[in-house]
Amino acid sequence: MSVDARAPELVVSDFVTMMNAAEMCVLVHDAETKNILWANPAACAMLGFDLDEIRPLKADDMSSSAQQYDRVIGRAWLQDAVEHGTSRIEWHYRSKTGRVIPTDAVATRIALEQGPAVMVQFRDIEHEQRTERALRLTTTYVDALARHTSTMAFVLDEAGEIRFATDTALTRLGLDPAAEPPAGPRLTSYAHLHRGGRRIEWDAVAKDADPVASVRLEVGQPAGMTSWLDGSLERLDEAGVTAFLMLVHDVSDRVRDEEKRGLELQRENYLARYNVMGDMAMAIAHELGQPLAAAGNYVAGIRSHLPGGDLLDRRVTFGLDAARKQIDRAATIVATLRAFVGHLEQVEQVADLNDIVAECLYFVRLRAEQTGVRVELNLSPAPVDVRCERVLTGQVIVNLCFNAIDEMAQCPAEARRILLTTEIWDDGGCFTVRDHGRGVPRDPFLESFTSKSHGSGIGLALSYRIITRQHGTIWCRPADGGGSVFGFVLPAP
Repeated sequence: MSVDARAPELVVSDFVTMMNAAEMCVLVHDAETKNILWANPAACAMLGFDLDEIRPLKADDMSSSAQQYDRVIGRAWLQDAVEHGTSRIEWHYRSKTGRVIPTDAVATRIALEQGPAVMVQFRDIEHEQRTERALRLTTTYVDALARHTSTMAFVLDEAGEIRFATDTALTRLGLDPAAEPPAGPRLTSYAHLHRGGRRIEWDAVAKDADPVASVRLEVGQPAGMTSWLDGSLERLDEAGVTAFLMLVHDVSDRVRDEEKRGLELQRENYLARYNVMGDMAMAIAHELGQPLAAAGNYVAGIRSHLPGGDLLDRRVTFGLDAARKQIDRAATIVATLRAFVGHLEQVEQVADLNDIVAECLYFVRLRAEQTGVRVELNLSPAPVDVRCERVLTGQVIVNLCFNAIDEMAQCPAEARRILLTTEIWDDGGCFTVRDHGRGVPRDPFLESFTSKSHGSGIGLALSYRIITRQHGTIWCRPADGGGSVFGFVLPAP
């Protein structure tokens, strides 16, 4: 590198002037005796001594009294610089007023005209240490928040991407806090935002945060469970950067309790309807007895006046006999309904489920033919004896089959079939009807209403009541391969 010959040369006094102006504190020690030879004004100001006062001082006079700042250790540090050229240490000086000053000190061997020396440059690091302790404490608090608190925190950008999240928040989303997070993960990729009981988009929630808005998160969990998080979303505008702080906590138990209370309210409404229906059923059963008896008498009277013999008379006779059977069946249903609405705590009647199914097949197939549904049977080869009220149990079978047929009527013609099955179980006799329809999103026996536009929902409600009052169980579950299975079990005799 070329040097401009016209540049003035610095003299010794210039270096002294520059050293005196430096903000870095400087002490010069004799390399052999370690005595102080010189100190710049910054060092004198920090320690509170003038140059004449500072020269005769030893380590004990200007260092902390703590053991790690003993004179022997200080001399060893300076000697290390003499032998190796440089040495660094954190040294605590003590000022004239007694204030202990932590410093970052660097000792460097230098060659002076009068002999070797050690130049010590040091600076006050008390503020840095205080800041470091504060940062360390803050880090501890943040770590505790991230790992141990039940409150979950997210910092999101304007697009809804997660920029920071506590460990508990990441774990709830199904992410591993120790793993490298995916690039630009959007919160809505792992959870649904809710407002007013319905799902909404991130943009709508962010717009409402002016500056704070309430928010609810729906997070899917393993085994089909749902986790619900409630909290707030706050807009943070700092130095032209917009971010959002979301603080949420788990309210899954509360949401499930609310859903349970809703179902209980539905059940109470159903029970109220059921009580009213009981009164109506008693009145209807009472009033129908006489008209049914009269209709039976009229049929019998007409039957007795037919001469018989020709084809027309035989057809009329067949029709009248069939009508008489249906009148008798209706009368039996009314009688059993009156008994059912009254007291049906002990059922002593024993019947074969196969026989009850066979009795119901006429009505089931008649309904199925209207919609092109095939009725398939898989009945037990052995009798399936159960303790039940025969007519009402048959009515349950008819109700379940009719529901399956109505469901299959919505499906393509080639898929329209239902399967009726009877089996002997350890706890009694079982009947099931399997369809190939759309399936059931929830247990209909827990609801007091129906999803059918033309139904009142009373069929399943009465079926549930009939089976449970006979000490049986009734259920519904999704079928393998699609569709639903409705069934019940009644106790064996």
